[in-house]
Amino acid sequence: MLLDNTKTDVRIGKDEWIIKSEFLNREVTCVVYLPEMEHVAEPLHLLLFNDGQDLATMHYDEILLDLYRKKKIYPILTVGIKAGDRLHEFGISGQPDFQGRGTAALHYRQFITQELLPAIYSHTTITAFASYTIAGFSMGALSALDIAWHESNIFSKVGSFSGAFWWRSKDAKKRKADKHRMAHKLIKETETKPDLKFWFQTGTQDEKSDRNKNGIIDAIDDTTSLIYELYQKGYEKEKDVRYVELIGGKHDIPTWGKMMPEFLCWAYEK
Repeated sequence: MLLDNTKTDVRIGKDEWIIKSEFLNREVTCVVYLPEMEHVAEPLHLLLFNDGQDLATMHYDEILLDLYRKKKIYPILTVGIKAGDRLHEFGISGQPDFQGRGTAALHYRQFITQELLPAIYSHTTITAFASYTIAGFSMGALSALDIAWHESNIFSKVGSFSGAFWWRSKDAKKRKADKHRMAHKLIKETETKPDLKFWFQTGTQDEKSDRNKNGIIDAIDDTTSLIYELYQKGYEKEKDVRYVELIGGKHDIPTWGKMMPEFLCWAYEK
């Protein structure tokens, strides 16, 4: 399918790939958005999206066209990875949570690096991209952070929309409500400082839960606490970490679609 924009000589080619994964023992469907621009010789950037099935609902191709028309971003090849067993394929690599979720997170990471990337090179005949970014929604954002953190030799940026950073190794207790969060521990206990840049988004209506009773919903609390760990690691505000809190923003596709242009401009602004 092609979306036309004759005024700017830009079209978005939309395709669907099915990749057989040995690591996940299933077929993985990916939706691919490729800009077709006349008289443009700029190198393509690669953006992988967990929960790629949500991109169609937010009319991602129209968001791209608008940004290209306004000449705001560099060309991007976007690969939206449709989710399979989210409760087990998303998470922290090799570390299931306290309810046994995330058991296939390492396999999913291996699929990304050892199966998906080679498939992209094969399908497109592109041997290298100008940059590599991975992003996701909710649990898909948790997965994106985990993959980028472990594979910073490949990825340079990570995007999180309403990230599920409550993910924990032990159930929350009243007196230790914020302990055992696994993404926070991963950052804190990693000896090195991966060469990454981060974009985080939350909404003031992401949820109503407030574990530690401090008047801040967990979605915001968990994200800002994670950012604090990044600052402790030596990352700098704005230079390395961008945080956007949307008043009235919810844990839903319309909110994430509304924030998508800001994320794309952060990652690929001309």
